[in-house]
Amino acid sequence: MSRTSSSQLFDLAVRVMLAAGATQRSADATARALVYADERGLSSHGVARLPMYVAQLRNGRVDPKAEPTIVRSRHAAVLIDAADGMAYPACELAVDTLIRIARESGSAVASVTRSHHFGAGACHLEAIASAGMVGLAFSNTPAAMPAWGGRHPVFGTNPVAAVFPRREGPPLMIDLSLSNVARGKIMVAARENRPIPEGWATTRDGQPTTDAKAALDGMMLPFGGAKGAMLALTVELLAAALAGANFGHEAGSFLTEDGGKSRVGHLFWAIDPDALAGSDVYLSRVDALVEAMLDDHDVRLPGQRRADLANAAARDGIEIPDALLAQLQALAA
Repeated sequence: MSRTSSSQLFDLAVRVMLAAGATQRSADATARALVYADERGLSSHGVARLPMYVAQLRNGRVDPKAEPTIVRSRHAAVLIDAADGMAYPACELAVDTLIRIARESGSAVASVTRSHHFGAGACHLEAIASAGMVGLAFSNTPAAMPAWGGRHPVFGTNPVAAVFPRREGPPLMIDLSLSNVARGKIMVAARENRPIPEGWATTRDGQPTTDAKAALDGMMLPFGGAKGAMLALTVELLAAALAGANFGHEAGSFLTEDGGKSRVGHLFWAIDPDALAGSDVYLSRVDALVEAMLDDHDVRLPGQRRADLANAAARDGIEIPDALLAQLQALAA
């Protein structure tokens, strides 16, 4: 393993993206999101994604020169077209627009269409929390899970993220996929030839497996059984139907070099507490709930571990596998 600073890893990620033909805007936004994930221990959503991004940029599955634009706006609702480019610049445009509108209207929602993998959902909500607002993020992904009772994948793992700012301390940050485990973790296990725990996934024909490569060719299992499958359906409709984006079973894979364009959708929502009960009341209520949670000493607040890891990364650097670092340096060259 090698260690590198966040700034060095950011610069390397930018160079990799530019070498693949990406615009400066897309390269910067992508690098920010991937380094954010690596800083917080989310290596499955970090720079390990770059080799596949590069392959898809080069073979036309993602447009390296795409520029996101606002294509429809009505009061506190906007639709943003990622134009078959990387998701990250479109997500940054969505969040920046939401914050501006929500300061005036109290709440705003943005859909993103014709998009791609949006990484760690929490990344997009940091700016909303810094603005003192509550934020929600939803994305659908290429099909990996069956509808409950079904035998073929229809829904994606469909991540959900939420952020709730506090008066002091890091915000409460909730970030999860609706499968038993994020698909990216299986991707990392497959690359490193490691087995996965039983219960994470099945083979293509629905048999339980601990083989990560067979799992990537098979199906993920929803957490909570039928309830998890219903939540995946909810996110599919929120993220894709409202945006006019592809459903999971229509979307090209994030994990293969060849295939169709992904064209998935995202939905972001920002809420200014001051427009409802008021910021002071909201913050007091959050403080009261946190205090009740921490009455049990074993409780860990959501987002605290990732904040601690980010602080450690700022101090000690980020660990990157030597083989991955060499691959990225070659791609940048």
